[in-house]
Amino acid sequence: MKLTMQVKLLPTPLQAAALEETLHACNEAATRVSQVAFETSSAISPCVSTPTQVRDRWMLGAQAAPHVIKKTCDSYRTLRANLTAGNLGRPSSKRCRRATEKPIALRPAGAQPYDDRMLSWQYTERTVSIWTLSGRMKQVAFTASPEQLARLALYRKGESDLLYRDGMWFLIATCEAPEAELNTSVTQFLGIDLGIVNIATTSDGPDAGSTAGACASASCVRNSRRRTPRPQTAPEEAASQGGAAGTGHQPQDREACGGRGRAHRSRNRSGRPYDVVLD
Repeated sequence: MKLTMQVKLLPTPLQAAALEETLHACNEAATRVSQVAFETSSAISPCVSTPTQVRDRWMLGAQAAPHVIKKTCDSYRTLRANLTAGNLGRPSSKRCRRATEKPIALRPAGAQPYDDRMLSWQYTERTVSIWTLSGRMKQVAFTASPEQLARLALYRKGESDLLYRDGMWFLIATCEAPEAELNTSVTQFLGIDLGIVNIATTSDGPDAGSTAGACASASCVRNSRRRTPRPQTAPEEAASQGGAAGTGHQPQDREACGGRGRAHRSRNRSGRPYDVVLD
């Protein structure tokens, strides 16, 4: 099975500047290839007509230029697949027209694929050698856990993507690890039923909780983060504006209640005193 693993690069300021320059040049070239594909109404023709222009204008290497063009072609294939599946709405919708009436533009910091000819790994030294516009840049440090290093050394295969995100540099590596053998010695199972009233009910009896309680808890968390006050009821608003006088009602005594009630000053759950309590 194929797994993706994210490895963080630790470049020096000089190395980071070279990586940024390379990433911007590759995405600018990909945007130009996208314009050519849009003008010719084909995502295949740029693969034949523009490699030389891409290499000469943006000074890309012989291996980098095909990856730039392939990335653009994959973008149009993804767009076509989304249109066919209806993910962008009807053809007459505003969202669909906005996606199809202009060429695809790639972000300046978009990821760029690297193959083994452009990127080599030194697992024991925890460094990589990577191609840039300034030439081959060696001794670029990266960090990973011991488990990740072992998996990279054993199962890494294929392309890796150079990614810049939130001020940090990453390499997304592909690993082809063998699937684990099935455990055939299992004798007991636990069934879980997902429901509407209860979130989950296990086969041995206990419930994981009600959906109503979960929704109420989530609502309380959202309100506490927003710091919005709890909405007041009409009697509470009136009480806050003038107490019993603001409501137009006066506390009643036993005679007013026909001998069945008595006035008192006990409070309810909200802390507001009752006006009348019937025995």
